[in-house]
Amino acid sequence: MGNPQTPAPIEDYALLGDCRTAALVGKSGSIDWLCWPRFDSPACFAALLGSPEHGRWWIGPDSPAVTITRRYRPGTMVLETTFETDTGQVALIDFMVPGGASVVRIAEGRGGSVRMGLELVLRFEYGSAIPWVTRLSDGHGLHAVAGPDQVVLRSDIPLLGRKLTTIGAFTLNAGERVCFVLTHAASHLTRPVLPDAASALAETEAFWREWSDRCTYRGHWRNAVQRSLLTLKALSHTETGGIVAAPTTSLPEHLGGERNWDYRYCWPRDASLTLRALMRAGYRDEARAWGAWLRRTVAGAPAQLRTIYGLGGERWVTERTVPWLPGYRGSKPVRVGNAAADQVQLDIYGELLEALFQEAHAGLVPPDESWPMLIGLVEHLETIWHLPDEGIWEVRGGRRQFTFSKVMAWVAVDRALRGAAAFGLPAPIERWRTLRAVIHEDVCRHGFNVARHTFTQTYGGDALDASLLLLPMVGFLPANDPRIAGTIAAIERELMVDGLLLRYRDPDGLPPGEGVFLACSFWYADALIRQGRRPEAETLFARLVGLTNDVGLLSEEYDPVAGHMLGNFPQAFSHLALVNTALNLEAPVRLTPPVS
Repeated sequence: MGNPQTPAPIEDYALLGDCRTAALVGKSGSIDWLCWPRFDSPACFAALLGSPEHGRWWIGPDSPAVTITRRYRPGTMVLETTFETDTGQVALIDFMVPGGASVVRIAEGRGGSVRMGLELVLRFEYGSAIPWVTRLSDGHGLHAVAGPDQVVLRSDIPLLGRKLTTIGAFTLNAGERVCFVLTHAASHLTRPVLPDAASALAETEAFWREWSDRCTYRGHWRNAVQRSLLTLKALSHTETGGIVAAPTTSLPEHLGGERNWDYRYCWPRDASLTLRALMRAGYRDEARAWGAWLRRTVAGAPAQLRTIYGLGGERWVTERTVPWLPGYRGSKPVRVGNAAADQVQLDIYGELLEALFQEAHAGLVPPDESWPMLIGLVEHLETIWHLPDEGIWEVRGGRRQFTFSKVMAWVAVDRALRGAAAFGLPAPIERWRTLRAVIHEDVCRHGFNVARHTFTQTYGGDALDASLLLLPMVGFLPANDPRIAGTIAAIERELMVDGLLLRYRDPDGLPPGEGVFLACSFWYADALIRQGRRPEAETLFARLVGLTNDVGLLSEEYDPVAGHMLGNFPQAFSHLALVNTALNLEAPVRLTPPVS
């Protein structure tokens, strides 16, 4: 493969993470994406959305490798890439030090002799800021400063500067090691102390193995579940407890298209799925941290609830474009921030109250911890549930009466009633019961198309929506209800492409300019389980697990025709769905009947 000059296919990347930020490294050995100090900070390596001149760090054989194989060391986020060349074999061991703001790269000779190359292009502020670089006094590293950022690179080999690029060359024989450590700090601080590479490797492996060993799932799909949980942990932010939807921005839903969004933020919509996956897999501390983040973040006036927040609970994630970046393989524009934060999305009330109920029911917090907040949210929802909104898929074509949004408004009221009954907390029970019944009747009257025998995406419409697969999962109707059976059958007929599901089709019946949505395909497997169609569910789940890349990662979407991943990567929503479906194959979550 040699020294690449264009971004790799999305599925060729692997994730490095330190529970504060993350990097993507391709099979070639090029780190093409890294934001410091947080997931949502400006990137210092942005070649993923452009070319090497926008920042990257490549280490690899200077001649094409015959074969390249990769793996994560078991139970860790330590990546090992093995290059076989005509002259020998070398392994590149890559990892980020948890809490250390450091990327460590160790090149290790495994056989013969391999000539290696290094190219480092530091470009802060999404590829726009060229730093001032000085060489360390011993010639084995550099110090780079630009604006608020500084990095120090320590290298076992001499490095040279050429055309605003740092380069190096070395030969690795069997048994030899060459180490590199790149560490970030704020530029107003003293130069950071760099960790010893060998010690950092041992400590990092121990950190991840201790964490992954806590997984209580021991089923057939343990490897896939463990890798998904490790990915979710790597996408979490230690200090705040927030979990980003993905570590990237602007990886396209359609190659060359404009549906390129920034996912380096936290969605309250993911709250209940995240809590359920973490608790059922044995990670109560992480579930507790996520719940605490959620309660802190949404605190305040219920009318000001937002759909997207920053890692620290920041409310303003203003969307703008980065015009100097050409986009992933020409997919423009590149966006920073996300305008969907300003939308009205009624379904988040259901996900949020479900999460608050879950954490109290599991004993993560005292039942009355968030009760006043919950009451305020329901009281506000009483005044707005009937209004149109932008919906779960954050459409930008105007507000509509989305059926799933109304269902989740029902969920919000239902979980409030469950909480009051389970914990003996004060609430306007009769008013809430009436409201829940009114919403349920409204959905069944206006969201169900009698002629088509299916629930539809919007009130009075004909189009379908894969989110409707969640109706039995949230307890709105049982899986054996004829209306649910008709909805699942209609989705099978109209949203399925090569056995996988689109989110919806556009008004002309065409796919919406994107691939199949992987989380929806997992939801379909969940629906099959509840219908008693377990063999079909197992077959589908096995296929979905088979879509992970060579190191077990999933993107948001998949192109079944071209066989490539699409969308931001790796995607927490996809991995959450994988974990929950695997657990459902063991023992499906079943809600008790609604309180009377």
